[in-house]
Amino acid sequence: MKNLLMSCLTVAWSTSMLFAQDLKNEVQKIADQYKAVGVAYVVVKDGQIIEKNAIGKSSLENNTPLDVDRNIFRIASISKSFTSTALMQLVEKKKISLDDDIGDLVGFLVRNPKYPKTKITLRMVLSHTSSINDANGYFDLDVINPSKNSNWQKSYNDYAPGTKYEYCNLNFNMAGAVLERLTNIRFDTYIRQQILNPLGLYGGYCIDSLDNTRFTSLYAYDSKNDKFIHEPLAYNPRSEEVRNHVLGETTPIFSPTGGMKISAVDLAKYMIMHMNYGKSGKVKILGKKYSKLMQTKISEDSGYGLALLETTKLIPGQHMVGHTGSAYGLYSSMFFNPKEKFGIVVITNGCVLEYENGEVALPAKITNLLYEKLIK
Repeated sequence: MKNLLMSCLTVAWSTSMLFAQDLKNEVQKIADQYKAVGVAYVVVKDGQIIEKNAIGKSSLENNTPLDVDRNIFRIASISKSFTSTALMQLVEKKKISLDDDIGDLVGFLVRNPKYPKTKITLRMVLSHTSSINDANGYFDLDVINPSKNSNWQKSYNDYAPGTKYEYCNLNFNMAGAVLERLTNIRFDTYIRQQILNPLGLYGGYCIDSLDNTRFTSLYAYDSKNDKFIHEPLAYNPRSEEVRNHVLGETTPIFSPTGGMKISAVDLAKYMIMHMNYGKSGKVKILGKKYSKLMQTKISEDSGYGLALLETTKLIPGQHMVGHTGSAYGLYSSMFFNPKEKFGIVVITNGCVLEYENGEVALPAKITNLLYEKLIK
């Protein structure tokens, strides 16, 4: 009986390994189609990770393979959801309201000059409906501060706050500054203490606080010369600026809008928390009410909530919630179905950029493949 049981287990294990390899081969075919440097992917079903793997290289120069557990990526705009989660914790604690004036929170007047009597709220900032834009840049809050920049008006669109959607990175660098002003804690430290550590995740916004041997090199594709260009600035430590950091003022050095560094596996664990409306196991990061607020679209035309997006376009017939990211050649995707309790993370550190149905083709195609093979 014991030998029979061992034989059955061996067969099951072998079958599972063969399936994983076949799946990896299919992922590789999509990756090859877009000349991907590397791809990491994680699949969650019934609230648990059921598949994780990686193909390709973490570094072309060193010829090192990409490791789904060890290698961390600068995940770009998915980072916005961490910033929003942190602020929603303060909303839940009644320290602030989503309808507070962002100017009062950030410490200088924030008013669209064409609509000077219309308050721009924290809700508008977190949903990209603030009428603020990135025309002046977004790495320095002075660009929108009337007392610091004579051309501050350029940072606003012509329409009234709260009426239209425009994606804007400055919104979230301002939001990060608000977090520091409210907590008197450095942005990256607060995220680590209140989100990463409780969930048991390795990552962060400060380069010098992380193991740089784990960084995945990022590569922008040069279509003219058909080659990938290494983008080392993705992990620029900005060490001197960090040492001279002024709370609530120079917060953009950490890039609350796009600077989180984390592995695909740990990003999937973070995703599980949002999938479970603010909880992961016995750990509560955010109350259900406030987690649902983040996932509920405010902008009808974009489907955008509070740093999480609702979409039915990614996987036909499935209501998905999540975010994408793109920077320095990286393309990241984190989407989940909170009712069906499944989700998929796909990250590439460089590929040929093509779009399909409004989505970056490589992560979208791999997401659909993983859904068909492991979820449907």
